Amino acid sequence: MEPLKQGSNTVNLTMLTDFYEITMANGYLARGYGDTIVYFDMFYRTVPDGGGFAIMAGVQQVVDYLDNLHFTEEDLAYLEGKKIFRPEFIDYLRHFKFECDVWAVPEGTPIFPGEPIVTVRGPAIQAQFIETMILLTINHQTLVCTKANRIVRAAAGRSVMEFGSRRAQGNGGAIYGARAAYIGGCVGTACTITDLEFGVPAMGTMAHSWVQLFPSEYEAFKAYAEEYPGACTLLVDTYNVLKSGVPNAIRVFNEVLVPKGYRPAGIRIDSGDIAYLARKARKMLDDAGFPDCKICVSNSLDEYLIRDMLLQGAPVDSFGVGERMITSSSNPVFGGVYKLAGVEDKHGNIIPKIKISENVAKITTPCFKEIWRLYDRDSGKAIADVITMHNEVIDDTQPYTIFDPEHIWKRKTVENFRAVRLREQLFRHGENISVPRTLPQLQQYCKEQVATLWEEVTRFENPHHYYVDLSQNLWEVKNRLLQENAR
Repeated sequence: MEPLKQGSNTVNLTMLTDFYEITMANGYLARGYGDTIVYFDMFYRTVPDGGGFAIMAGVQQVVDYLDNLHFTEEDLAYLEGKKIFRPEFIDYLRHFKFECDVWAVPEGTPIFPGEPIVTVRGPAIQAQFIETMILLTINHQTLVCTKANRIVRAAAGRSVMEFGSRRAQGNGGAIYGARAAYIGGCVGTACTITDLEFGVPAMGTMAHSWVQLFPSEYEAFKAYAEEYPGACTLLVDTYNVLKSGVPNAIRVFNEVLVPKGYRPAGIRIDSGDIAYLARKARKMLDDAGFPDCKICVSNSLDEYLIRDMLLQGAPVDSFGVGERMITSSSNPVFGGVYKLAGVEDKHGNIIPKIKISENVAKITTPCFKEIWRLYDRDSGKAIADVITMHNEVIDDTQPYTIFDPEHIWKRKTVENFRAVRLREQLFRHGENISVPRTLPQLQQYCKEQVATLWEEVTRFENPHHYYVDLSQNLWEVKNRLLQENAR
């Protein structure tokens, strides 16, 4: 199977959709709703791992998908074969042209539950049809990016490498997961194709099989050092880290690298009591005259193991993290949803739509909306987010009152702040107007944006609840619809 290279014609992903999207589209056309202009929002309800925030990722792949959206004759023949679709619907798909407006929060931005991180406006058939791909793309990369950022923050300035390809859920999980991990702060990946396609630096040294293949550990190390003298990192735990691995590494450093004018890049420990072994290995390397030799560790690491290791004083310089990052194994699902928020009448008026549930968390927020982030002008820290009607403007030259949308008596007037629109428009009437950013730019942007959050929000356990409020106008519309539908 070829990589899921969206937007390059390698694989046409148009038919990667839930079947009900197609049956509904046929029904919309048949009942005269095909061209009705609707508004859909993507948002999520719960932060993974009990964290204080998530990080947006996957937007570029959504853009690529929408740019390449078309139905082939093979697709149409398949649908005709189902014997349930009207001929005029098949003809509609044959001449399909994407015509929606799309807005999204930029990749690398911290996002919070309930916020419309993607909004699609356009004909009902089109806006409905793209639900599956928007959700699977944003859900996956946002999940991995969020987990990677937690792990990177736990490493406290030490390098983190993504090593999870072999444990990922399929090739797309490996390729795009590595991309998302880089945005979240990883310095590189073991996934070579992600370097080829996206420029995420590919990194790696050797497996235990390299050491096992040679007659001795020493000969294996010597061969590797001779082959890669400028980037020599040796895996020292195949047999015994302290009794053979590190001593053989030091011997090779002295016999092969130093005479050629090179210094060792490092050693890697992949098993055992890593904190203990790292301390002992560090002393052995220092005593041998290699204080510059870095220690890299791996072995089913996550943010908590890394944090504990560093609290124990383990002299580790970098971490290789695999399965627990690429699958976000502690919380492997990002629960983003895609819900109808409004419908335009024949005069262009937006009629708000709401989904009501006995589960309060599943009640949606109606209307065509905008997201604003309020920053304190002195500290630069984020104060709160406010969801408004799309045509509202928050004037940051005047005091602004925010309030809890569920406990409206909880109010606060903020001053000396700046208000920033969070979302960017990606498509206008189906035309791609997005401004692509390089992955290094996205990674730096992510780092800067996470730094605007208070430590109380970024801590791992019991983070402070970051406020996402509704404007007075939006709250009134939502409250009115709740009351009307409760009758």
